[in-house]
Amino acid sequence: MKHSYLLLALLFPLLLNAQSIRFFDVKGKDIIAPNGKTIVLTGTNLGNWLIPEGYMFKFKDASSPRLINQVFTELIGPDKTAAFWQKYLDNYVTKEDIHYLKGTGMNSIRIPFHYKMFTIESYLGSNNPNRGFELIDRVIKWCKEENLPVILDMHCAPGGQTGDNIDDSDGYPFLFENETSKQLTVSIWKKIAAHYKNEPTVIGYDLLNEPIAHYFDTKKLNPYLEPLYKAITSEIRKVDKNHLIFLGGAQWDSNFKVFNQPFDSKLVYTFHKYWTATTQDVIQDYLDFRDKYNVPIYVGETGENKDQWILEFRTLMEKHNISWHFWPYKKMDAKAGIVTFPIPEYYNLVIKYADQPKNSFADLRKYASVDRAIIETALNNLLEQCKFKNCTTNDGYLKGLGLKEGK
Repeated sequence: MKHSYLLLALLFPLLLNAQSIRFFDVKGKDIIAPNGKTIVLTGTNLGNWLIPEGYMFKFKDASSPRLINQVFTELIGPDKTAAFWQKYLDNYVTKEDIHYLKGTGMNSIRIPFHYKMFTIESYLGSNNPNRGFELIDRVIKWCKEENLPVILDMHCAPGGQTGDNIDDSDGYPFLFENETSKQLTVSIWKKIAAHYKNEPTVIGYDLLNEPIAHYFDTKKLNPYLEPLYKAITSEIRKVDKNHLIFLGGAQWDSNFKVFNQPFDSKLVYTFHKYWTATTQDVIQDYLDFRDKYNVPIYVGETGENKDQWILEFRTLMEKHNISWHFWPYKKMDAKAGIVTFPIPEYYNLVIKYADQPKNSFADLRKYASVDRAIIETALNNLLEQCKFKNCTTNDGYLKGLGLKEGK
């Protein structure tokens, strides 16, 4: 009996502490912060960090991480490319970036990630299955210090959920027709949920970014989406009942007709909008969905536009109490983002090579720089230029977002 009392005495503080942790929740159409108050999420996406995108590297056709990696490998070799990515992942998002983002007045961020960072598959020069946790844990630590909570977004899923460059796939959403890819997706999400189940800085999990592009047979593929969401959520709930689940519609997170009655008590429905009008009719279907099912809606990505459009669309979101994360935070030599950094010296040579059509090994030799050391210098310059200290703010963009201008 003494042993039982002793065990209870030891466990009671731990149980009390677990009960005292507050997480984000939903109540009707609202997202509820850990302090119990309604919150409209406002912030940005850490795009181009864990998932490099070709257009942000100024490439035309080398648009996905796989293709960008191939360009660099052809120019400087696999070992130096792997070393480049290690430094890139360390430099592109730092503690200084997170501190700055909090200082702008935003209250949250969204972190896109690639599933391969949680497997032994090779990605950006590494096959470390813990690299996803190592990198995201580091950012979450900084976010926790700043009180800047995060949404975790599986931007690239096994097999490909979109079928375009954004999911680093092979050009088709194979995920939905392949059981092995489905099971891997479910298991990765369960592993992530088990890891973060007691972390209140995590708002929740965006299960699949922009599934099922419109190029494909949507009548065939769309019916697979909600059942997969249910399967993932069911496994997440076995280890984590605390966090929100974000569900994106089909066709670039635009089509909510694929959804039926909500199947979990902590769901938020996600849509994305780019290059549309900034009038209410653009979002009316989502407002109607919110009213029908009494659930929160959220725009996980929008932006990539002129400052006036940013202002008008952000104002429209806030008029209707819709949470938002504009895309993206940081870009090279661009106005459509919160901060920018200049094109590095000699980087034009990298762009020139990347944009050449190469159909044979003769082409690789023909277009590669004779002096590969210059290419190394250009990429090393990029690693330096992307650091926060070398970035400048796009004040018109920040003004459009209603955030603090300048550094």
